[in-house]
This record gives sequence, structure tokens and C-alpha cells, in this order.
Amino acid sequence: MTDQQPFVVERPGVYLGVPDHVYHADPVPGGSLSSTGARELLPPSCPARFRHRRDNPQPPKKVFDLGHAAHHLVLGTGPKLEVIERDRWDTNEVKAKVKAIREAGGVPLKRAEMETVEAMAAKLREHPRAAELLQPGSGDPEASLFWIDPETRVKCRARIDWLTRAVDVPRLIVPDYKTCRSAAPDDLQKTIAEHGWHQQADWYEGGIKALGLHPEPVVVFIAQEKEPPYLVTVAQPDSMARRIGAHLNRDARHLYRECTASGRWPGYADDVAMISLPGWVERQYEMELSL
Repeated sequence: MTDQQPFVVERPGVYLGVPDHVYHADPVPGGSLSSTGARELLPPSCPARFRHRRDNPQPPKKVFDLGHAAHHLVLGTGPKLEVIERDRWDTNEVKAKVKAIREAGGVPLKRAEMETVEAMAAKLREHPRAAELLQPGSGDPEASLFWIDPETRVKCRARIDWLTRAVDVPRLIVPDYKTCRSAAPDDLQKTIAEHGWHQQADWYEGGIKALGLHPEPVVVFIAQEKEPPYLVTVAQPDSMARRIGAHLNRDARHLYRECTASGRWPGYADDVAMISLPGWVERQYEMELSL
């Protein structure tokens, strides 16, 4: 597949080699729902915000470059990495180079940033479980899945970092690579909740099952810190987290179907929202009254 060829998903399946920008532009006629979109539909976001972001794609941001570059080196695919050998990035020359690289679908990096992602990739290969899960030849990187939810008939899509090839095993372990501030297990508890990784795991597993790739897929997250020594933790949401993620995803699919059918994408609240003060303010007030 080349960038010049128009790509349209006419039927469910697994598609390899789909350019990143083509996938995110949603090549499904009539539109489809991704895991990110499902999370944007629900509180603390809302359908109106989801619709705005869908209709107004955000330009690339420097803050995501390190993660994209790490993905490239770890997975062996993705946007081209280009180092700009300049001390200053605020000159017109460098700004023009950065713009040209981004327009070509690449990731512009400083020399120190490239050295960082190279060190991250090397450190990940030292982790026994992470290296095993991402062993070359054991899966397909950046696989795009398109399916129809059997309950709501909503068209869904997912971009899976590493789609492990189905083998004769009771469970198919599918890894997803994440860069993060802290990979300490206690800190990942908050990270999973804040970024909806439990919903993402259920979404991917649902797509794999819907397409008949494997009856028992299990998504795990390879979390790696972005600061030395670039520690790695392979994490799996527990059973309660998975139940919550499945429930939220089901709500999102139903909400998406309703909004699509009605053409109405509501904001946070249609009526007057009753707002309480933070709990600590109420507790402080009660304490003062008791003195």
C-alpha cells in the first residue's frame, strides 16, 4: 500500500501497512468508532467534544514525538525518524525543516532525543517478558482492525501495536507499548484509570474476538519510563478493571449509535448543573462549625 492510493475499508478484517494518518482519518464509509473515540464520548468528556475533535484533527505536537519515536524503534515500523543537527530550533531554517518533515509524515528529533529513544529500545530488549512478547517474527506491528460490534452494529476500528500471530494456545497475549512517567506498579494504577488503558484492553480484545482471530485474547501493556534508567513493567488490568472497561465501552457504543442516528452531539449538560464544593471544603466548614 502507498500513500498515493486511496484506501477505503469496505468490509471487516485485519489490514497491514495502513499509513498512520490514513487510519486516524477513518477510512470507513460513514465513520467508525475507535477506542480513543469511545473514551472521548464519555465523562469527563462529552459527545460534543468528540465530534469537534473528529471534525478538526489536531496537528502533530512536539510533546508526542518522543513516544512516537520510541514506538518506531521498539516495533520496527512507523513514521520515519529524522535528526536535525542544530543547537537551536527557533531559527527559520530549522522551523522550515521541522515543517517539511512533519508534512512528509516523519518525526523530527534532536540528537539527544534520538539517543534517548535508542537507549529506551535497548533497555526494553533487556526485559525478559517484554522482549519475548515483542520478539521479531512473532507478530505484526501496527495492525489495523475493522469490525462491526455484534450488539449495537456500530462499526469499530483499532490500531494494535503488536498483533501476536494466532497459535495453538489457550490465550493469545497481545502487547501494547506505552511510554510513561513512572512504570512503578503502584503508579500504573492511577495511569491506567486516567488514560483508560482498561477500556483500550477490552476494545482490542473485542475486535480480535469479533474478527475470529482468537477466542481468548488478553491485552497487556508494556509500560516504559521516559527517564533513565528507562525501567519497564509489563502490566495487565485485573478482573475488576476489565469489567469496568467493558461496561464503559458498551455505554460508549450505545451513545455513539444514538448520536449518529439523531445527529445530535450533546455537551456536558442540557439543563442546569448542580455543582457541589470539593469535599475538603465541606469537611473544613463542618470542622469549623464544631469548634
